[in-house]
Amino acid sequence: MKKRIKLRKFEFDLTPLSAMLAFVPLCILLEMSHADPVWIFITAGLAIIPLAGLMGTATEHLAEHLGAGIGGLLNATFGNAAELIIGFIALQAGLIDVVKASITGSIIGNILLVLGASILAGGLKYETQYFNRTAASLGVTLLALSTISLIIPALFHMVISGHPAAHERELSLEISIVLFICYILSLIFSLRTHKHLYVGDETDDSDEAIGTETWTQKKALIVLIAATVVVAIMSEFLVGAVEHTARVLGMTEVFIGVILVAIVGNAAEHSTAVLMAMKNHMDLAMNIGIGSSIQIALFVAPVLVFAGYVIGQPMDLVFTTFEVVAIALATWILVLIASDGESNWMEGAQLLAVYVILALAFYFLP
Repeated sequence: MKKRIKLRKFEFDLTPLSAMLAFVPLCILLEMSHADPVWIFITAGLAIIPLAGLMGTATEHLAEHLGAGIGGLLNATFGNAAELIIGFIALQAGLIDVVKASITGSIIGNILLVLGASILAGGLKYETQYFNRTAASLGVTLLALSTISLIIPALFHMVISGHPAAHERELSLEISIVLFICYILSLIFSLRTHKHLYVGDETDDSDEAIGTETWTQKKALIVLIAATVVVAIMSEFLVGAVEHTARVLGMTEVFIGVILVAIVGNAAEHSTAVLMAMKNHMDLAMNIGIGSSIQIALFVAPVLVFAGYVIGQPMDLVFTTFEVVAIALATWILVLIASDGESNWMEGAQLLAVYVILALAFYFLP
């Protein structure tokens, strides 16, 4: 049960997610007192979850005020802002392996964890749920493109191994440009030429679930800016504690990036997709899961490559073999799930099973 609290002109719904904002001052206090980095990592991660939710909600409100075209572009740009901020902070710190791992984790997490939990939750309430097969197929195709963009640099790395004149970074930069162009084209497709495929069955229930009822444009903008600033601060604390936390907990930095950091950045969005599925709005749930993976692969990854060159921390797209295989397998099983335009709870359970298997493998990976 949620309660509404009012502070001057601002009203917020007091929910378990918003209550987690208490971790923000707690994390700052721990950082100022030079506490154990493990606790700083935990509290920073928990603080980012509701902040990412606030960013998403504020973006939805701004989208309503700015119209379908600009609003859709705003949603597409800020849809994974938390992951982008975390990745940029980690890139600044030189933790390139963590950045790549978080990209991998966000892609497979959205495909397997978000969609798996959504399809399972919706399937337990409705025997069969339906979604637009054409829109889903396009999303799967774009994900296949992203998989190819990771396979090619990995193969190139293997072929030219030991060659002194290799141009891996140049190749990655040029592939990133291609991916970014494809992302722009996908926005034109979904927001302009074929936007009817992505309308779905939105109702008042779906608007309430994503929190787009009462905020003014000014309030939404203030919340978005404030949440973005605080996410950046929390990300700084989170990244600063990664190496110590990995060493103390016996986890690799790759596992922390693939599983923990990815879940932190996507948790608020996960809950929205599940709520949509439980209200039988599978088009929206599918758009959230597949669309977020596309944004990570075609927008966040290229932008981080570009940013690396700007800040003097060049990053390539040469992911480990296991990361590439994980993304390829996740995309492949999504093809099987999305091909018929309908879903049931067993398919959701299968997606979650694959995610758990991959998580276990990443945990034990040296």
